[in-house]
Amino acid sequence: MLLGSQLRRLREARGITREAAGYAIRASESKISRMELGRVSFKTRDVEDLLTLYGITDGAERESLLSLAREANVAGWWHSYNDVLPSWFPTYVGLEGAASLIRVYEVQFVHGLLQTEQYARAVVRRGMKGASAADVERRVALRLERQKHLLGDGAPEFHIVLDEAALRRPYGDREVMRGQLQHLIDISERPNVRLQIMPFGFGGHSGESGAFTILSFPESDLSDVVYLEQLTSALYLDKREDVTQYEQALKELQQDSPGPDESRDLLRGLLQLS
Repeated sequence: MLLGSQLRRLREARGITREAAGYAIRASESKISRMELGRVSFKTRDVEDLLTLYGITDGAERESLLSLAREANVAGWWHSYNDVLPSWFPTYVGLEGAASLIRVYEVQFVHGLLQTEQYARAVVRRGMKGASAADVERRVALRLERQKHLLGDGAPEFHIVLDEAALRRPYGDREVMRGQLQHLIDISERPNVRLQIMPFGFGGHSGESGAFTILSFPESDLSDVVYLEQLTSALYLDKREDVTQYEQALKELQQDSPGPDESRDLLRGLLQLS
C-alpha cells in the first residue's frame, strides 16, 4: 500500500494516465490501479520501468523505492495467522509493524496493543461467536505477538485517547477488568506511550464518528495512513486531505482530554471502584 501510494503520487505529479503507465510496463490500466492500491505483488522490473517513466533518476531515491518493493513481496510473520483473520486485517498488522508513530482514538474496548491476555480472550470470544477454542487462542496469540512491537527495541510512539466507555464496558469478569485497568496504569508509564482518557463528563467531542487509527512511518516521503475498521471490511485512507481531518480530530481529542497524569489518576479511581 505504501509503495503503491508513492507510485500514484509520482505518476500524478507527471500528469501520466494509468493507461499510459500500464502501456509502459506491458500491463493494463486496471493492473496499475491494483498496484497503486497495494492489492497485487510488485515485480522489480515493473517498478524500475515506472520510476524511469516518472522521471526518478536519483540513485538513492530509486533504491529506496525498489527496496520497498522487495519488502512488499516478503510474507510477514502474521501471515501464518491468516486462517483466523478477516481478509482486510493482515494489511493493517503489516502497516502497524512498520509505523514509527501510532495515534489512536478508541471507544468500544481497550486497544489491542494494550490488552491483557485475559481481556483479549474475552474480546475475541465476543467477536468470534461460534469459533473453536483453538481459533480463539490463535487470535489471542496474534494480539500478544503484536504487542511485542510496542514493548521491544525500536518501539513506535503510541498516543491513544481512550473513551471512558471502553473502560466501563466489561469484558470478562471483575478480576479480568481489574487486571486490565492495572495494566493500563502500568503501561502508561512507559516513555513511548501517551495514554489519555476522554471522560463521560466532557460531553460531545470530536471523536463522534467513532474509532480510528493514524499510522506514520519513519520514511519522510511515505504518507500517513488512516485505518477505519468496519463490520465486514476496513478503509485505508492516505490522501492528505483525509488524513488532515483525522489528525485535527485527534488533536482536539487530546486537547479536550485530561493529560497523561490526570488520566492515570482516573484509571486508579476506576480500579478502586471495580
